[in-house]
Amino acid sequence: MRSKRTLAVAALALSGMLLAAGCGSSSNSSSGSGGSKGVNWADCVTVASCGGMKALIAAAKKEGQLNVITLPANWANYGTIMKDFTAKYGIHITDANPEGSSQQEINAMVSLKGQSRAPDVLDMGTAFAIKADQEGLLAPYKVATWANIPASAKASDSTWYADYGGYVAIGYNPAKVKVPPTSFKDLLKPIYKNQVAINDNPTEAGAAFAAVYAAALANGGSFDNIKPGIDYFAKLHKEGNFEPVVGGPTTVQNGSTPILIWWDYLLASEVKAVIPGFKIVIPSDATFAAYYDQAINKDAPNPAAARLWEEYLYSTTGQNLWLAGYARPIELPTMVANGTVNKAAYDALPPAPSGTLTFPSQAQNTKAEDLVAQDWAKEVLG
Repeated sequence: MRSKRTLAVAALALSGMLLAAGCGSSSNSSSGSGGSKGVNWADCVTVASCGGMKALIAAAKKEGQLNVITLPANWANYGTIMKDFTAKYGIHITDANPEGSSQQEINAMVSLKGQSRAPDVLDMGTAFAIKADQEGLLAPYKVATWANIPASAKASDSTWYADYGGYVAIGYNPAKVKVPPTSFKDLLKPIYKNQVAINDNPTEAGAAFAAVYAAALANGGSFDNIKPGIDYFAKLHKEGNFEPVVGGPTTVQNGSTPILIWWDYLLASEVKAVIPGFKIVIPSDATFAAYYDQAINKDAPNPAAARLWEEYLYSTTGQNLWLAGYARPIELPTMVANGTVNKAAYDALPPAPSGTLTFPSQAQNTKAEDLVAQDWAKEVLG
């Protein structure tokens, strides 16, 4: 289980259609064939401006290496995605720190700058993508399908762009949880004593932070006021229902936390896959959704392979591979509309709530993160 993924909701004012529809030095330069000789792929903002896909593929194959970071094989189908990319292009992938965090991705870009093992590409929460951009760490790049990504789901300077997302959901093992919970309010009932967990500390983990935000919405809070979510978990802990541990497939399976609040697609791909009959419900009293984002390291040691990776992820093939991992890719509405969606994978998604979704602004998200960082330990953990 990936220990920490940082929230990806900042600055995403998207319509509900998106989720509901669904160690040496590096020169930082590579040259491709097909008219692209002398191209510095580290400066390439679009593939069309640098000689086209044939040139990009040739340059990436010449590099022969791609460094990714914090991508567990069972997270959003990344194991298959990485294997298929290597099979298609013959490019070796090194996945550093699979259980790591968005902040650790930033740390790696800084500490490994100029080294051949520095990350080429990032998959991180929006708040951290914005932070990395502000620190001048990211390279601008527009994938060929740039127009299919809503303006509110990508940086105006093209340094980061939403990739896939989902909903905060409640998952439970019916073999150990005899009364199905369907809401945050339900989880306060005495029958769930010592049963409820989130995936990590919300001051560090995006999914856990999202659980607090969702709890706030279920208890009179808002995007401007996450305090009711903190108060909710404090009460849940006081009642003896909340277990402040790192929850995941193992804790659900062994019964120490048979109820887990997490992203719907991770409950589906990581927990349901190993626990027969595992159930997933989106809380009836709160709907909270978010995306993660892609970005390219400005100092990527393999800049052509980095850009080819992004083109692959945002192709119909790549988007459907995320979908096969129960995640809702950013281009899902386009694929549904043009008939390129993997219908079986689409139909297998947990049912999405009806209605239009809204997302916290960057300012609201930052304010909420600051309050959780300030109050979580003293208010919830005591």
